[in-house]
Amino acid sequence: MARLLFATFGSLGDLHPVFALAGELRRRGHSVTLATSTYYEPRIRALGLDFAPLRPDVSVVDPALVRRIMDGPRGTRFLLRDLVIPAVRDMLADLERAAAGADLLISSEIIYAAPLLAERHRLPWVSYTLAPLSYFPVFDPCVPPLALAGEWTHRLPPAVVRTSNFLAGLTTASWWRPIRELRRELGLPPGANPLFAGKHSSLLDLALFSPELQRAQPDWPASTRQTGFCFFDEPSAPLPEPVTRFLAAGEPPILFTLGSAAVFGAGDFYAVSARAAQLLGRRAVLLLGSNPPPPGLPPTILAWDYLPFARVFSHAAALVHQGGIGTTAQALRAGRPMLVVPFAHDQFDNAARAARLGVGRVVSRRRYHPERVARELQALLGSAAVVESASAIGRRLQVEAGTTAAGDALEQALS
Repeated sequence: MARLLFATFGSLGDLHPVFALAGELRRRGHSVTLATSTYYEPRIRALGLDFAPLRPDVSVVDPALVRRIMDGPRGTRFLLRDLVIPAVRDMLADLERAAAGADLLISSEIIYAAPLLAERHRLPWVSYTLAPLSYFPVFDPCVPPLALAGEWTHRLPPAVVRTSNFLAGLTTASWWRPIRELRRELGLPPGANPLFAGKHSSLLDLALFSPELQRAQPDWPASTRQTGFCFFDEPSAPLPEPVTRFLAAGEPPILFTLGSAAVFGAGDFYAVSARAAQLLGRRAVLLLGSNPPPPGLPPTILAWDYLPFARVFSHAAALVHQGGIGTTAQALRAGRPMLVVPFAHDQFDNAARAARLGVGRVVSRRRYHPERVARELQALLGSAAVVESASAIGRRLQVEAGTTAAGDALEQALS
């Protein structure tokens, strides 16, 4: 069997699909190592996977840092230009150590050292992406994380989108200088723009999201294979007894969460959410992370730090979340209406796609006020069409075998 090296960076939303896929390949008899932040080492080893450290080894639980990463239009620039790209030399050194004896390297799109390693050592390399925004498609345009962007950007004609992508390449050209310099030192050709074609492997590129969110596009790379979501369902354990008791005590609650990253920049999100639920006269669950609960919560509102989304989302009447691709995928599979409050990166596009599917609505952070949230939730819960659309998509995703399809594709790449 083969020795596989996965390399990724990010929050649990970025890691969970890798956990699912790595676990699938381990069950098929392959030796699997996952290279990422040391923060995740205990989780990775508990899953029976080997671990390798990968820089930049930033603290994914540092509130100040995560707030900068999740800071709307500025967050992507900070993440790439200031955090990941300057560390490309360290990243390459770590990958070279971890890849000794590996048969295949599988990396996320911002592991910019992966194509360098593959070219330098002739190591077969597979890339993967988690969300439609990663492809910058021109025929089904995305909503970018820009201050002036909105749903209108999805209606732009292909020629305009191509021009926009070209300008994005020009305006970000200076970001990639460390990569260009390193390629030159290694004797490698300049390579394609890492923001666009340079991040996709010509051997195999996996689109690890469902056609429900975006169908395969004619301008995707020829090597791209869409598999569907790779869901990681955490090792089964009963929900905590107070949670089980609360869920059984009345009508399904509205569940509010900010995932595993935006939760560090919650601001007044949970106080506003609690007030909105009270205005509606609805029960609610607040998944707070490390945030303190709003003061004076009534018995109809349960505050908890974290619960596995796969276990708890289906108990909700509606879901309010930040639009991260991992949270969005679980919300779609749960088959529940959703209100999305995007913070940064692909969240704006994921939110817009949920709305176009007829399963959700979108409200901006600056308009996230109790009265507005209550109105949006009332519209969602009062719409039989939304409830049925969400349920229908949920049923389809329940039988979508994305992890199996991705595992098959990787084994084919090995042959």
